[in-house]
Parts: sequence; C-alpha cells; structure tokens
Amino acid sequence: MPGDAPRQAGKAESGRNGDSGNAVGADGNGFRVRGTRQLPRTLRRTLIWGGAASSMLAAGLAHAQETPARPPASFGTFEVIQLAMFAGVMGAALLSAIFLIRERARTAAENIELRGRVADLNAAIQRSEALLNLRDQRIIVWNDDRRKPELIGSLPVESGAPDERASFLAFGRWLMPRSAAALENALAALRERGIAFDLVIEAQNGAPLEVQGRKSASYVIVRFLSLSESQRAQARLKLDNQVLSASHETMLGLVDALSMPFWIRAKDGQLRWVNRAYATAVEAVDAEAAVREGKELLGTQARDAIDREHRSQPVFDQALSTVIAGDRSVLAVTDFAGPEGSAGIAVDKSEIDAIRAEYERTVRSHADTLDRLTTAVAIFDEHEKLRFFNQAFQKLWELDHGFLASAPDNALLIDRLRSEGKIAEQPEWRRWKETLLSAYRSVDPQEHLWHLPDGRTIRVVANPQPKGGVTWVFENLTEKMALESRYATAVRVQGETLDNLAEGVAVFGPDGRIRLSNPAFDTLWQLPDDIVARKAHISDIRAHCEPLAKDSPWAGFVASVTGFDEERRDRHGQTELADGTVLRYGVIHLPNGQVMITFVDVTDRVNIERALKEKNEALEKADQLKNDFVQHVSYELRSPLTNIIGFTELLSLPATGPLGPRQREYVEHIGSSSSVLLTIVNDILDLATVDAGIMELDISEVDVKKTIAAAGELIADRLAEHSIALKVETVFAPEYMLGDGIRIRQILYNLLSNAVNYAPDGSTIRLACRGLEIGTEFSVHDDGPGMPPEILDTVFRRFEPRSNGGRRRGAGLGLSIVKSFVELHGGSVRIETAPDQGTTVICMFPIHPAGMRDAAE
Repeated sequence: MPGDAPRQAGKAESGRNGDSGNAVGADGNGFRVRGTRQLPRTLRRTLIWGGAASSMLAAGLAHAQETPARPPASFGTFEVIQLAMFAGVMGAALLSAIFLIRERARTAAENIELRGRVADLNAAIQRSEALLNLRDQRIIVWNDDRRKPELIGSLPVESGAPDERASFLAFGRWLMPRSAAALENALAALRERGIAFDLVIEAQNGAPLEVQGRKSASYVIVRFLSLSESQRAQARLKLDNQVLSASHETMLGLVDALSMPFWIRAKDGQLRWVNRAYATAVEAVDAEAAVREGKELLGTQARDAIDREHRSQPVFDQALSTVIAGDRSVLAVTDFAGPEGSAGIAVDKSEIDAIRAEYERTVRSHADTLDRLTTAVAIFDEHEKLRFFNQAFQKLWELDHGFLASAPDNALLIDRLRSEGKIAEQPEWRRWKETLLSAYRSVDPQEHLWHLPDGRTIRVVANPQPKGGVTWVFENLTEKMALESRYATAVRVQGETLDNLAEGVAVFGPDGRIRLSNPAFDTLWQLPDDIVARKAHISDIRAHCEPLAKDSPWAGFVASVTGFDEERRDRHGQTELADGTVLRYGVIHLPNGQVMITFVDVTDRVNIERALKEKNEALEKADQLKNDFVQHVSYELRSPLTNIIGFTELLSLPATGPLGPRQREYVEHIGSSSSVLLTIVNDILDLATVDAGIMELDISEVDVKKTIAAAGELIADRLAEHSIALKVETVFAPEYMLGDGIRIRQILYNLLSNAVNYAPDGSTIRLACRGLEIGTEFSVHDDGPGMPPEILDTVFRRFEPRSNGGRRRGAGLGLSIVKSFVELHGGSVRIETAPDQGTTVICMFPIHPAGMRDAAE
C-alpha cells in the first residue's frame, strides 16, 4: 500500500544498521562469517577464504611466540613465507571488508523493493480469489502433471450446471448434445495443441453459458460464465450465429462437392464464388481462377434472359443451352435473386433426356415383347388401374379392347369376369376377392390356380412392383398338365412295356452308372435285383457278366459308354453264352449322352437258321444236279430231234416217194411234235445259260416294226388254224430301240404263242408298242378267260403248266423265258388281268439296256 512505504523503509534501514556489526566477527580462534546465506555467492566465497587466511595467520603468530628467538643469521625460509602470507591475508581482508560494505548496502535496497512486490502480489492474489469465488462463474484448472483438474467457483442453479464435481465434468449429461460435442472438441484442441477458444454453449434447460479456454506454460484453464438476461439474448444470438456460420461452411462444402455447377453473384452481376464443378465446366484451373478471370458458364443471351426474369420474380427456372467440353448441353438452370446478389445452380439434362429417351424406348420394346408373348400379362398401377395388357390377355378372357383401354379397376375386372361366367364361382366370393387383391399390400409374389368353367387351368402369379401396383401373369397350364399327364402315362406304359419285354434292356448314364434295366436283362445275365437301386457302374457289371460269355463283348460296351466321341458309335453284334444261349445285342447312343444296350435271345432263330442253311445247301446241290442233268439230257436230245425232223421233212418231199393220206398225217404229227420238243429243249438250254450267267446280249439298234413282223410270221400258222386275227399298233412306237434283236423276237413270239393258246376262236390279239420317256413298252392282249389271283403268283415259275381254258398244256417255260430275257435287258414284266376280261402282258425295255446280267428266278 502507498501508506506503508515509509514504515517499510525504516525497518529496512534499522535492519541494515543492526547487521553491520554482525557481518564479520572474530571469535577466539580467528574470523567467522555470520549471515552468509543472505549474501551473494561471490561475496560469500571471498569472506570464507579471507577468514581461512586470518585463521592461518593467527596460528602462525602463536607458533612464533612459542618458539625461542633465533639469531638473525638463523632467520630462514619459513619465516619469510609466514610474513608473506600474513601480508596477503591482511590485504584480502581489507578488500573483503570494503566489498562487503557496498554489497550490504545494495542488498538492503533490493530487500525493500522485494517486500513491496510481495505485498502487491498478496493484494493481487486476494483480489483474484475474490473474483474466482464469485457465484456467476466456475473455473477448471489442469496442471502439467496430468492430475485431476481443480474446480473453482460455482454457477447459479438457473444455469443448468450441476455443483457436484463428477457430474459437472460429464458435459454430455447437462449440456445439449451439439454444445457438448463442440466443447469436447475445443477442449481437446486446447490441451493438445494450445488452441484457445471462446464458445457459447447451451445447457439442457436452455440456459446459455459462455466458455473461455486458455493455456499457459504450466496450466490449462477453462472458465464457465453465467450470463444475465441481456447477455443471454446476445449469447443466444451469438450461438445462432455460430450455428449459422457452421451451417454456412457446411453448406458451402456440400455445394462445392456437388457435380452440378453452382455460382454466387454480387449485386453488379460479377461472380463472387463458384464450386469445383463450375470451374471444371468452364475449363478453369480452379474455382478461384474462374472467379478471378470471370469465366461465364452461360452465354450472354442466357444471362440476359435471367436478368429479365428477375425483374418480375426472384426465381428463374428454365432450361438453357450451352457448350461444355465442346458438346452442346441442355442445362436446367435455377437462379434466385436476393437483396445482396443472386445464386444459381445448373443441372445437365442432356444425360437425363438421353436416359429418359432410352427408358421410353426400353418400355416400348418391353411392351412389344410382352405383346408377342403367348402368356397373358396385365399390369395395374398403385391405384389398381389397368395400365398395360397384351394381346394374349385380351384373347384369354375375350374382352373388348374398349373396355380394357378405359383402365378399369382390378376389382371391376374380376367382377366382370365373374358376371360373364369366365371364372368359377367361389363359396365365399368376397373373401376370395379380398385375398386376391391383397397382393397390392404384399411385398412377396402370390400364386394361385384357377380352374375355369370351360375346363382350362390357369396359373395366376401376382408380382408386386417396387413403386406400387401389381403385374399379373396368367399362364394357361391346360396343355401342360395334359402333356404331363400323358407323359406320366407314357412313362408308366413304357415302364410296364420294358418290364414285360422278352428282350433285355439297360440304359447307362454319362458317368457310366446304370440308370434303367428290365427284368429280362437281369435274367439273361443273372444279375441281382437291386442293381439299379444302387446305381452300379458298368465296370462292376462287366466283372459279373464276362465269365458267363464265351466271347465277351463287355469290353466294347465299357468303351462305348465311357469312351470318347470316336468310340461312341452305334453297333450291333452277337455273342454266345457258356450255356449255349445266343444273344443278339445292340448299342444305341441316346441324345442326352446316355447309352442303351439291348439283348435279344436268338437261340431258336440261330438254330433254325443253321438248319435252314444246311437244307438250303442240300437243295442247291440238288438243283445243281437237276440243272446238270437237264442240260446234259437236253443236249443229248437235241441231236436225235434234229435227225427226226430232218428225216420227217425228207419223207414229206415228193422225191422220196408218194405217201398215203394216213402216212402223211403221221409224218406231219411226227414233224410238229418234234418241233415242239425241239423248242422245249432250246428253251431249257436258254434258261440254263441264263442261270449259269454266261448268256450275253448282242446289243444293237433293233428295227421295231421288222421285229414285230418277224414274230407275227412265226405264229401265223397257229393264228390261221383258229381264225384269230393279229392287230398290230405301232403308231406311237419308236423306229429303233437298243437291245438284242433275236431275244426280243423270241420274247414277242412266246407272248403271241401264249395269247393264241388262250384266245377264243375268231377273236383278235392286239400287239402294241409305244415309246416312253423311260424306254419302249410292248404289250400283248388276248380276250381269253383271264387269270385268277392265285395263278398270278406262280405264272412266272418254271415247269408250271396251266390249262385254265388253254388249248395246249405246254412245258410252262414261255413266260419264264420272257421274264428272264426282259430282266436281262434291265426291264420289267407285269400282267394285267381280270376274270372274263382277258389278259395283257406288258414288257418294258429301258432306253439303255443293262447288258448281261443274271436273270431273277
């Protein structure tokens, strides 16, 4: 205090005078220093050394007094040293005394100043304690030693802060969440990085508090201040400003992160701020460069249009065209004009328009696709209105297009189908209908089966749409169910058929395991009954079956089932078991990668075949013997017959001599019979030549008309004998044909002879020839009794004489020779006949004869 200064100065002066006699004193043993703790270190050392030297000097004097006097001659080095030390100590003591006097004077002045400062500090501490203990603030102090913080002061009850220490430090319990989070973040920044803060926070009861945070070298101090009503209003305003400031920064950060150009203009229309998307659109380095260089996104006309719109209303919302990155783009621009400027945002609608167009094309494509489906589809919106239906839906329910195009309710549609008798009546119609329409409130698809009155079965699927509404799918299962029923029946029938077949059947899958077999297969190979149930592999079946066969084919079966494509070929074969059973097998590859192996017991057939082969060999040998005998006998008969005919003709000559009527008749009979026998012998020889395969045709151009005339001359006598006329039709006949002329004439002669044998007396035989695209056709018709069907099967057999109303019973070789010679040319023979309608024999000769070939029997 100012009034205390004289009193303190007096105390200091008296202290200084009192201490002057006590600074350095001497005891009985020398010097000693008192109060050295109050002196500076240099002075203290000087006094200590001076005292030590004085002690040493006193000891030297005492020793000199006790020692006897010596003569001057004995005054030695020790005495000189003692005198020097004494002189030095005395000088040091004198200097120390002078320095001590000065130091004590200066120390006394400093003590007076220090006492004044201490008094000032005590007054300041008293004032600080008084301020800290005020009831409208509370202070938290943290030391550097990381001990628990110290709380000083208190806050009023209306501030909402608790008095209890732990509760107060738990800020989240009594502060609003946003204020608690802000305080925690600011406190962490203060303690870790020394960042001071000034905040306005809000308690849970709505009371605002001001918080200040500071950090010194050793302390961290946070002060909470309770505010008055006026201060609270200002604090709330400041709190709101903080929130708005934070929201403003957050909003700017959000706008800067947008991919849409955003700008803020001043009153004069100049750019004040833009986001990164704006800078990218105008090809600027960054947003600051875009503002600094004044790069505009929109053209002059577009900006003028915005200004004109702002004159009448604050909001501009239109689509404008501009160029971005060299491409023309359409932007949806929204610009708001306020008192201090304007702000705008642009959304690129080019991609949206493209997506919308693509979406519309996709919808049309899907609609066209659905319209071509055979499954009925109807789509209802969230209001249960019909929005789409395909042709199959209209065809299924036979509804007129006008009614469906009017977007009827789903309930109305169901009621109409019921009223028209197109869906079956339900015992509880209302509940059934509500269950059906509950699909609009469901998230999972629903499925129903409708049995219509006309016998059809419809599978109804209700699929809820994400945006509301239901897609109804009506699938006609009538044919499918019928097919499934028929398929199941066919499978059962097939199973029963396989089980009752005499042939063994086994089907193997692509993995080589048996999938199907019948009892016959198990019986033939003596397999257990559970072979299919345990899906035995073909290699296991092979090991069981190979010992049963003499020449086992199971190695080939395994290769066919499990081998590669080149080994998977259909094949057939035969094997014989050890017990004599002969099996005919077949390996058939099925389309699905499976293989079917069949076994047929052909033991009886093989035995019969063996017997037939043996019998056939015997018959062939007998036939060969017959042919050899006939050929030999025919050749041996030919010479005598030639002689008989020759001598008969000699007897008929007048030069031989006259013959009586009876003799002449006998000679004529002998000649005709010999001629017939010679013809038979020649026919036998011709057939034997054909059978032996040694007959060769002399193919050349044959004059058709001459050949027909020659055959007619050969049969003229017999025609005249029975008054039978021969009518030849050659209008459509070719002039020439390729063939053996002699054999063709012989064929026509045999046909005419056969016709004369059966034609009635006085009738007409017609011989016709015509040329066709495939060859030349000859036909001979007689009006005889015809041939019954049972004779047609044997008409070409050799040595099958038939009377059937004929005049002669021949050897039965005429038609056989005709057939053999025609087929030798590569042609064919057929007979058209009917009872009492005559017979027509037709021979077809090809344009190009086949040459020499074996004749069929």
